Amino acid sequence: MLSVRRVAVIVTLAIIVQLGTALWIQPNKAEAAEAVDLKLDVKSAILIEASTGQVLYENNADAALPPASMAKMMTEYLVMEAVKSGKIKWEDMVQVSQYSADVIGSGDLLAVGEQYTVKDLFGAMSIYSANDASVALAEFIAGGSEENFAKMMNEKAKEMGLSNQAHFISSTGLSRVDLGKYAPKGIEGETLLTAKDAAIIAYNILKDHKEVLDFTKQPSKKFREKDKAPMINWNWMLEGNKDNVNFKKYAYPGLDGLKTGSTDDAGYCFTGTAERNGMRLISVVMGTKTEPKRFEETRKVLDYGFNNFEMKQVLTAKAEIDSLKTVNIKKGVETQVPVVTQTGLSIVAKKGATPDQFVITAEPADESKLVAPIAKGAVVGTVKVTYQGTEKTANLIANEDVEKGSWFRLFFRAIKDFFVDTISGKKK
Repeated sequence: MLSVRRVAVIVTLAIIVQLGTALWIQPNKAEAAEAVDLKLDVKSAILIEASTGQVLYENNADAALPPASMAKMMTEYLVMEAVKSGKIKWEDMVQVSQYSADVIGSGDLLAVGEQYTVKDLFGAMSIYSANDASVALAEFIAGGSEENFAKMMNEKAKEMGLSNQAHFISSTGLSRVDLGKYAPKGIEGETLLTAKDAAIIAYNILKDHKEVLDFTKQPSKKFREKDKAPMINWNWMLEGNKDNVNFKKYAYPGLDGLKTGSTDDAGYCFTGTAERNGMRLISVVMGTKTEPKRFEETRKVLDYGFNNFEMKQVLTAKAEIDSLKTVNIKKGVETQVPVVTQTGLSIVAKKGATPDQFVITAEPADESKLVAPIAKGAVVGTVKVTYQGTEKTANLIANEDVEKGSWFRLFFRAIKDFFVDTISGKKK
């Protein structure tokens, strides 16, 4: 029989272990990011980090405004989603309708009855912002009806969590007046987006369909090989324009997308994205008065981001977490297993941020998943890093195997635990 002194030692050790797994490191709460005035000549603007959606800067970002052809980002998303799901193929042939041939604005590439591949039309839409290609793709996906496609756009807007003000009436972003007789009869209003909405669409495109950049980064491309002149990308800031005599003053290192837009109502708009030193940013400016101004103001926004923020690696792969070095295991030869991070974890932070600004917490998985046998590498918990309201998580994995205990071992362990619990209860 266990002596009272020996039982007391066991109980003490058990309490220490339990406290060790229960206590979390709680550094000081990170302060909110400072407001800055970039002196922009825009109606609205926003800057976010592309992997988390973390907002780094905003100016009137919740005001609903006409986005012009930036609305085509949603069209791009739905086309790429249809390709990825197998609903359509890049090689599928699309026949040009009367509407797609008639639509006004950028494009004027297509004639009624012609056929082109989905990929060719997508390139025309993404590089040249071609309205005729956008309508042709919308009709192809939505059974011949752009209005039905616009309904799909609005459904996807809800799925993405866009604001209640976000609204689409066409695949192109054209106003109801510009659409003329082709304006939808079953959808009211005009196409509207906030700068934050546009950033969220861009965030989802890059998260789910990053291949869009293979199109948007091209400064120019011939629609047909026989064409005398190529389509010129309306995005003057592409890094690929650094040697272009007309646009090199606007070319921005690392910039490879995403979508311009302009109408009389919208002014000049631009959703840009650029990557430097492992950090990708997404910027939106809406309502500038001139075409060059949308790129000049975008440069201010992106410069602010790259000059003041960096991607900070807070945790490395296979690292121990001080607050949760082991996790309790049921029915195993061992009662605990050491845990480490499955992957590294990085978060965007102000340059010069100190370690105490990153709140690190960890917790084991549900008890139902912590039953032997446990294989090395199995997920047994999570670790979370919080910085100024932004959270990122990574898995914690077992750092060694835990075999299932024999019934004999588990029987005597249960007896020992019974006496420990009994004596512990008496001393309360």
